[in-house]
Amino acid sequence: MEISNTSINEIIMAKYGEIALKGQNKRTFEDILVRNVKKAFTGLGKFKYERMQSTLYITPESQETDLEQAIVCLSRVFGLGAIQKCAVLPKDFDRIVEQGMPYLESTLKHAKTFKVEAKRSDKTFPMNTPVIQRELGGAVLEAYPHLQVDVHNPDVVVLLEIRDKGAYLNLQRLPGAGGIPVGSSGAGLLLLSGGHDSPVAAYMIAKRGVRIDAVHFHSPPYTSERALMKVESLCRQLKDYLVNIRLHIVEFAEVQEAIRNNCPEEYSTLILRRCMVKAANILCSKKLETGNNIYKALITGESLGQVASQTLSAIGCTDNAAELPVLRPLIGMDKTEIVSIARKIGTFDISSEPYEDCCTVFTPKHPKTNPKLQDVELIESRFDYEGLILKSIENMKISDFA
Repeated sequence: MEISNTSINEIIMAKYGEIALKGQNKRTFEDILVRNVKKAFTGLGKFKYERMQSTLYITPESQETDLEQAIVCLSRVFGLGAIQKCAVLPKDFDRIVEQGMPYLESTLKHAKTFKVEAKRSDKTFPMNTPVIQRELGGAVLEAYPHLQVDVHNPDVVVLLEIRDKGAYLNLQRLPGAGGIPVGSSGAGLLLLSGGHDSPVAAYMIAKRGVRIDAVHFHSPPYTSERALMKVESLCRQLKDYLVNIRLHIVEFAEVQEAIRNNCPEEYSTLILRRCMVKAANILCSKKLETGNNIYKALITGESLGQVASQTLSAIGCTDNAAELPVLRPLIGMDKTEIVSIARKIGTFDISSEPYEDCCTVFTPKHPKTNPKLQDVELIESRFDYEGLILKSIENMKISDFA
């Protein structure tokens, strides 16, 4: 068979993940998903969007549109199970072969082995799935005789789907980000440090549909401007997964100095954590809006037993200071698992920069690992931490990353 280059329309098929299983609320999830996809495609050009058979069909309105870059952007959008760039062909097998073999050339000419997978959603198509796979496999071997069939570990998988509006041919099904669309589960406020844990916590909670903003506690002159820049870089890296993020920067040096001057050293880290949670409570009570949502939970990167302030007793004392549910997606994970996700989402190198956050200021040599709430509250009663927290909130700065 002579192979010639043919101009073929290409689209992206973005297949739903678990939202395909939603019942009467499915349309709501779809609407949020499409909104998030459009946001991810900012600057890439114009697209047409159609929703059918638990799939979002994305058609570029210009042949100059970079579909490869669009796929990279889609890979960070929660709610998708798989992503495929496809050639759109007529639902006629002879024409599928005629137009499809040239389309596959750039990949198949470099491969050694292949297999064919087919799916016939349109049952009116005259060939059943086994026949489609057999005949298409034969056509590939005729066009590219150097290839061999390997159904177990092929270099290339040729995928053909016969659907209601056409035949869709492609060579690669990429995994989507999974989860459900950001914004479908309300909004939460993240306590964001400069370490590895809290950015990973943001990613994992966003995957469950939560729209996330953050609060970062900055303590000049004890922490540097580079430490703050590091946190801002984390927000820029996370925004593609979170859709956008608002960062509240709260200066906490006076609070920390008061803790140092009025609290037993071994309780200082725990009381600092409680003061951070109480500051977050105030932010949430101000009903600062994120789109149409208001914060319904606090989010932290705590992992049980990782440090002294993350024992069961210490976590209980911290929770006592919270006025909203505290979500801790890393609670059962070890550092290796957390770092693996940090590398995946691109925050590892940023978090590894040697600029410490306020949690490292005045760190006790022997922190209390089994604190009692009544002792903690007695210590806090000795100084006006609430007035200092209110002052810090009044002077906070806000940055938007969209």
